[in-house]
Amino acid sequence: MLETSLSMSRARAEINTEPGAVGPSAVPLTLRINGTVRTVAVAPHTTLAEVLRGPLDLTGTKIGCDRGACSACTVWLDGLPVASCMTLAIDVGERSVTTIEGLSDGDRLHPVQAAFIEHDAVQCGFCTSGMVMSCAALLARNPHPTLDDVKAATGGHLCRCGTYPHVFAATLAAAKPGRG
Repeated sequence: MLETSLSMSRARAEINTEPGAVGPSAVPLTLRINGTVRTVAVAPHTTLAEVLRGPLDLTGTKIGCDRGACSACTVWLDGLPVASCMTLAIDVGERSVTTIEGLSDGDRLHPVQAAFIEHDAVQCGFCTSGMVMSCAALLARNPHPTLDDVKAATGGHLCRCGTYPHVFAATLAAAKPGRG
């Protein structure tokens, strides 16, 4: 019994002295956001969505449910769409983050952004940035998607206005040759 107690104490000591353990106070983070390196100090439990909207003032990323169920907070990590409300900022590491603000090229909108406007796929706008990010990611990996591909790419998105048909039409239009 004493031996078990000693080995448990050693195990706890190893866990508590593990390199890389941080918190509970704020820690400095260096993040690559939209091609720019930014440094912030945040508590280890802070999500990427909170960092983007808070200290980085990139409010295009919306927090809808804060549970990963609506996808309003979708951003890219190394080009792949993720729910930023479910991603801890300290877990981003060296990966590149792209937000809706980084999707356009200066004043020139990304083809999906322009198509969303043309096809009235915005309505209240709360889900729009997440939808655009997922649809643009789809076109980046599949420049000629089918309607089923677009539906699959937006499958985790909640649009309370019901603009799904407009989102589908906009994404398919953005995929047409000569666009972009």
